[in-house]
Amino acid sequence: MDKALSYLALARKAGFAELGEEPVGAAARLGHARLVIVASDASDHTWRRAKSFVAGTNQQLVRLQSTKDEMGFAIGRTSLAIAAITDAGLALSLAKTLDAEKYKDVLAALEATVQRAKQRQKEAKAHAQNKRFGKRKPTK
Repeated sequence: MDKALSYLALARKAGFAELGEEPVGAAARLGHARLVIVASDASDHTWRRAKSFVAGTNQQLVRLQSTKDEMGFAIGRTSLAIAAITDAGLALSLAKTLDAEKYKDVLAALEATVQRAKQRQKEAKAHAQNKRFGKRKPTK
């Protein structure tokens, strides 16, 4: 199985994947989708819908080399044409398995998203510690 499909299966098992056109559209409208992936043999209508889901947002869109049947087999369905990864780290890992030259813009955008998420986590941890112990004043 392709590495990208392995990451898709992992995201599904972890609860970070939306599968199918309607759930992907809902996740994209809410801004939760980090990476929308479309099968290589998906219809033009599905591709256009996926492009409209991510238009004007920081969500990324890629077309995999895998077919609908291969994507479906990876997640335990008969077929799957479109999916969305909602976790930035998993989306970046999946994107790194793709052609680096073709998807360099997608990689750059996802890396920036991951960096922002790490910074927010760091700030939240510092805030929780400040609430608990108080902010330490620097000594002179």
